[in-house]
Amino acid sequence: MTSRDDDVSHDTQHWSRIQESGTLAGMRLMVWIRRRLGRWPFRLMLVPVIAYYYVVRHIPRQASKEYLKRVWPLHAGHAPRCVHWLSLRHFLVFGSMLMDKIDAWSGRSLEARVDGEDRARLDTAIRSGRGGLVLVSHVGNLEICSAMQERRDDFHVVQIMHTRNASKFNELLARSSLRRAPEIIEVSEITPATAMLLAERIQQGRFVMIAADRVPIHDDGRTQTLDFLGAPAAFPEGPFHLATLLRCPLYTVACLRDERGYRVEFDTFDDTTHLRRAERDAWREQAMRRYVAWLTEQCRRQPLQWFNFFPFWSSREKGDRHDA
Repeated sequence: MTSRDDDVSHDTQHWSRIQESGTLAGMRLMVWIRRRLGRWPFRLMLVPVIAYYYVVRHIPRQASKEYLKRVWPLHAGHAPRCVHWLSLRHFLVFGSMLMDKIDAWSGRSLEARVDGEDRARLDTAIRSGRGGLVLVSHVGNLEICSAMQERRDDFHVVQIMHTRNASKFNELLARSSLRRAPEIIEVSEITPATAMLLAERIQQGRFVMIAADRVPIHDDGRTQTLDFLGAPAAFPEGPFHLATLLRCPLYTVACLRDERGYRVEFDTFDDTTHLRRAERDAWREQAMRRYVAWLTEQCRRQPLQWFNFFPFWSSREKGDRHDA
């Protein structure tokens, strides 16, 4: 069965042009249910809301199925037995994560563990006073990680992100917030002046977080096609070009939910402080491949926590073009 969305141009399927659904009033109602009635009534209400979204939004649904068909053999050792049900679970996890974001900024106790070597590496990075560029992805719940700065006076976060296609949710988040929010820089507005600002923040010992698993907003943004989950996919060069300009330590961070709650994984990635100009192109290509390998491992371990609900791969298998 085909859908009219099959005829939509690639331009309209770009992640930044896929707008959020629902009304702010509806979102506020869900927040009221969560706060007044508790988590289980909220979860019961979440099911029909997410099911409706799943049915009416063809592009996100197809993107979820395509991703799950690719990642599930790595995670479980076999193809998904019922990709429709698995995709609906994917959407439900996403809905639950959104409410966790609200909880994190509205003062509820939603602890994120930083265990063992991750804590040691984070402490070392903070004590160095050098700050750094932190490569992140859309796996897990970064807002929980950012909320850590409320509990650590020595941990300061600057987020580079695109917010305009989620204005309703961001307005709801702002109204609900009782915590000190991180500094946010709109990704579509990065200029040489912005790069200088980021360099200043890093010199102050702050950690600049940037996602490297979505292509640039503007058509002239540079990308590199790399193998991801068995097929070619476009990844942005921008975060890695920025790393060569900032000449600073690089880290990766993820905040994943497991059976005990959220766990922050913090690791060193590289350091461009002494990278020579002639080495930049070779370093960028090699660093992007290492980032994709890191992202692949994150998705393998927690496949339902990667939230890129748009056509991600540059080429599609015929079987992925229509609903089965």
